[in-house]
Amino acid sequence: MSDDTRPWPQAGRERMILPSPIGRIGTGAHDPEAELVASMDDQHVFMMGDNPALPRMPEKPTLLDFYRYRFGAITVRHLLGAAKRALDDGRSDHVVMACLLHDISNGCLLRPDHGYWGAQLVAPYVDPEVAWAIKYHQALRYVPDAAVGYRYPESYHRFFGPDYQVPAYLQRDAEYARNHPWYMTARLVTLYDIYFFDDTAQEVNPDFFEALVARNFRQPAEGLGHDDSPSSHMWRTMIWPNNFL
Repeated sequence: MSDDTRPWPQAGRERMILPSPIGRIGTGAHDPEAELVASMDDQHVFMMGDNPALPRMPEKPTLLDFYRYRFGAITVRHLLGAAKRALDDGRSDHVVMACLLHDISNGCLLRPDHGYWGAQLVAPYVDPEVAWAIKYHQALRYVPDAAVGYRYPESYHRFFGPDYQVPAYLQRDAEYARNHPWYMTARLVTLYDIYFFDDTAQEVNPDFFEALVARNFRQPAEGLGHDDSPSSHMWRTMIWPNNFL
């Protein structure tokens, strides 16, 4: 059955969306849960499954389908640009893949501790060195390394203020990473991690990386989110981000 002919779930009812708490807590935004629960009746249900407001994912989603249909435009440009810069410089597949995936959690999942979330998200499907570099690039972004020409990002002064203090866990993990055999893989990710407002590179189509992904990403036959890996639930969350449960 094609994407266009698959039936939409909960047909004939108004499907209510309750935003996830992680995106609301601490913002001062109104919590609509009690009101929505009180609105339930034969014609009002909580959304489960495909949301017509979003591009419909293929029945067996691939990695690049998430770049096409789920990740925000800024994240897509950032990831593809970082990977293209690494590729143009002749970096290894491990480095290029880590650049392609390093901020994957920011695309449609979670921003806090994105390196840690992103590493768990892709770990079942990539070489351990790639997942390791994704995890530790987050901590290493805050730590200069004059030997490779990496400075604390000027943009972080704008993001967080000039008096921001890096949390102890990031300092700890950066120190651990500095003494690890895969240090340079993660460090190279930080060097190619140029923010969109500082990047003037030409935009890249996700299809450009099909061969790289085919070599370095273990695509499940059932489709991401439909296999039984330790992170398949995270891919399902991005397929159906508005599910009530």
